[in-house]
Amino acid sequence: MVYRVYVEKKKLFAVEGGAVLDDLNTALGVKSVSGVRIVNRYDVEGISEDNFKKALPTVFSEPPVDDVYFALPEAKADERVFAVEFLPGQFDQRADSAAQCIQMLCKGDRPDVKYAKIYILSGKISDEEFAKIKHYLINAVEARECGFEEKKTLKVSYTVPTEVETLHGFIEKSDAELADFVVKYGLAMDNDDLKFCQNYFKGEHRDPTITEIRMIDTYWSDHCRHTTFGTIIDSADIKPSYIADTYNKYQLHRIDLGRQNKPICLMDIATLAAKKLKKDGLLDDLDESEEINACSVKVKVDVDGKDEDWL
Repeated sequence: MVYRVYVEKKKLFAVEGGAVLDDLNTALGVKSVSGVRIVNRYDVEGISEDNFKKALPTVFSEPPVDDVYFALPEAKADERVFAVEFLPGQFDQRADSAAQCIQMLCKGDRPDVKYAKIYILSGKISDEEFAKIKHYLINAVEARECGFEEKKTLKVSYTVPTEVETLHGFIEKSDAELADFVVKYGLAMDNDDLKFCQNYFKGEHRDPTITEIRMIDTYWSDHCRHTTFGTIIDSADIKPSYIADTYNKYQLHRIDLGRQNKPICLMDIATLAAKKLKKDGLLDDLDESEEINACSVKVKVDVDGKDEDWL
């Protein structure tokens, strides 16, 4: 049996909803939203009713600050509601933590837990604004909009492919056909990228499998992410004043660091703060190396009463 519970912060503690409201009003520019409530929904399978009740005030909620429902409150006339869940295969830390806590609490097998975040928006919100808000709040890379129907089971069955599809005729495709291929399969690669792959497989004298194209596309998208950081920004038109003010401060720091003649790019924006802190003598514990894909600091750690250098 699948048990469902809804948990919402009491009004005095609804900090997240207030932050989302400010974000929608300021960053997104949707002034019609007058209120945001956030309700956390949990579905649990693999425990008894007694253990589910035991977990309500200990795992799923904090009685002093949370309200608990077993049915989602009906939306009012001026409210819009939608729910968001992680895509299948994406790690859901909240659901995993809840499952582990229930296992420790009940001293039994780990149950299945699914989590969804429900947004309840108040205000005279148009259909266009509602679609804009959902697009803004749902990160399509890792999450999707989900329904409100009751679940009969949380078990997920997958069809195991008996064979991998070979993309017959791939190396013979014209440029126009390759462009259609990019659209059909939703690839991160562009037409020229796929043409490069086609030339490789021509050299191999064979057509690729769909798995090979998907794997190449996955690594290609990560490569594009890195090159994006180095793309030169010629100009920036920033509407929200508080972001524009921050960007202007960034420009002043570039002058202070003698970088005003260097190209502006996302990597420069991301790393300038550390350069500024270092110049001002505030980063004595910074670990500098040729590796630019991570940030680390050197610290002294007390290990059994003795200070040791840790990275």
